[in-house]
Amino acid sequence: MKSIDTLDLNGTYSYADYLKWEFEERLELIKGKIFKMSPAPPTRHQKIAGMLFAEIWQLLKYRDCQVFIAPFDVRLPKFDVQSDTEILTVVQPDISVVCDPMKVDKKGCIGAPDWIIEILSPGNTRKEMNNKFDVYEESGVKEYWLVEPNDEVVFVYVLIGEGKFIGLKPYTIGQALTSITLPDFTIDLNQLFDKK
Repeated sequence: MKSIDTLDLNGTYSYADYLKWEFEERLELIKGKIFKMSPAPPTRHQKIAGMLFAEIWQLLKYRDCQVFIAPFDVRLPKFDVQSDTEILTVVQPDISVVCDPMKVDKKGCIGAPDWIIEILSPGNTRKEMNNKFDVYEESGVKEYWLVEPNDEVVFVYVLIGEGKFIGLKPYTIGQALTSITLPDFTIDLNQLFDKK
């Protein structure tokens, strides 16, 4: 299938369907529903993603945890489902940190990464803040950062014992932010949001 117009956008699809598609547009599946990804992100989005990836990669290059940058498929099955036809959520977070090497295979990641970072762009805010928030929480992502370049703020959510995210105080310019998952990773937000 070459054209997304041939799909019923109200239908329910699985990862097996997703693997057959050859569209130019990038898509994500969230609970079986198709979400079109924004066109190429703005330059500032890419600079922020690149800086975070480079800093995390530098920290992890000799460790078991691995960091991946989009496009990188993260399949979030319900329970212990492994069949491609039963997986209804496949997303491409901007940055994924996976500390369990058994979750990484040739197709990407199966199961929840330990830490996900999403950078908001015009057109993806509702998806990142609602739909993805819910599936990341349900699947057990331990730490979720939402980076808002326009307002220069980072929202941090941490999974607590009851399997629910709690939001920490927002982080802004003039502060440094330390990861809960990787406590030796700290980023200066003046540097992250530098507009040069």
